Amino acid sequence: MSVQEKPGYAIVAAVQLPSVSDSEFESSLTELRELAKTLGYQVVHTFTQKRAGFDQTGYLGVGKREEIRCFVNGDPDFTDSVAAIRAAAEHGSEIEVLLVDHEISPSQARNLELETGCEVMDRTMVILEIFHRNARSRAAKAQVEIARLGYMAPRLREAAKLAGPQGRQRSGVGGRGAGESHTELDKRKIRDRIAELQEEIVAMEAERRTQRARRQGRQTPASVALVGYTNAGKSTLMRALTGSEVLVANKLFATLDTTVRVLQPEGIPRVLVSDTVGFIKNLPHGLVASFKSTLDEALDAALLLHVVDASDPDRERQREVTEAVLAEIGADQVPRIRVFNKIDGVGDAAAQAAREAELRAEHPDCVVMSARRPEDVARLRELILAFFQKDLVEAELFLPWSAQQLRSEIYANCEVLEERADEAGALFHVRGDPAAIARLQELQGTR
Repeated sequence: MSVQEKPGYAIVAAVQLPSVSDSEFESSLTELRELAKTLGYQVVHTFTQKRAGFDQTGYLGVGKREEIRCFVNGDPDFTDSVAAIRAAAEHGSEIEVLLVDHEISPSQARNLELETGCEVMDRTMVILEIFHRNARSRAAKAQVEIARLGYMAPRLREAAKLAGPQGRQRSGVGGRGAGESHTELDKRKIRDRIAELQEEIVAMEAERRTQRARRQGRQTPASVALVGYTNAGKSTLMRALTGSEVLVANKLFATLDTTVRVLQPEGIPRVLVSDTVGFIKNLPHGLVASFKSTLDEALDAALLLHVVDASDPDRERQREVTEAVLAEIGADQVPRIRVFNKIDGVGDAAAQAAREAELRAEHPDCVVMSARRPEDVARLRELILAFFQKDLVEAELFLPWSAQQLRSEIYANCEVLEERADEAGALFHVRGDPAAIARLQELQGTR
């Protein structure tokens, strides 16, 4: 599906199962509406229904599907509120898509489309489309394609039933053998394409490892990865910590490709900061797997900044989702600082103080801040540096006058506490990472 750049109108539909609380249900709907905003849609109405299970034919019950059809066609007869009637009259002829807050089968989607007269996208397809539109690097594009193909593959058989004659048997010409169906051919093509993309990703990962090794060979391998729920303010914080012009947008999944910058002002050791793709509830497992390499910075980092939106009423659930995904990718053992960002979005000074007290009571070691306040960013920077400086050691390096070209290396990789000179050369009393000092000692031939 190609989504237009100009805003379009959408409606949302969801079934609330008995096991889902009202708060969980509403937070999921809010999230889907934000996903729609990222795709450029304005959600004009939400249809909900409480059921013991999803309708196997069309997800929603017959009556609710009829209600949506009347809404889409601008007929208020079946709407259940004055607000819905008003919205139908205003937007009815312009509704472009029905967004469903669950993953549904092709037959359910097709029946919904036929009965409501509106294109249908389920939650998984919405997320895949956002990823497809926002991927920029070769790796991210390949991972998106794998996820999209993985989403399509198990639906081919059901889609073939709906297609009728297109699912018929075909001769062996151009196929693997006589009697191979269109569906089987398509599934084979998908498998082959996924295998091809996976080989490309393996090659790209090897290239990234080589680049990372070269980078670490030139400097102390101190690295921080920003992780957290999508739209928690990671990119704003990244820009504040590094002074870089990374994309900042009030949209879910504004960042898909990992960005790496140097912590500013630079300190000892030199710290690399990386931004990563945001997490989300019910992220399809195929996406978690295929996007694992975009989270490599989190796996390789010595420290994680787990960023949480302090102003979001649903922040605790979002924190738990992030923790679960980190565990799923094997990054749950990496040391971390929990950062509650956007405290300035809570309200006035009294409200902010109350929220901060609440957060510190629940998470005693957390940082409560706003990435838009320089003093807060400065304090976080000091915490980051302190983490990496706790294992620094002091040593003396002697540099004869014939090896002064190494002077810049010493200042770049160590904190020079004292420098003394005599006729033979310069003696540096330094503090730095043990590996960096050992490398410098090897370069200038001292122990």
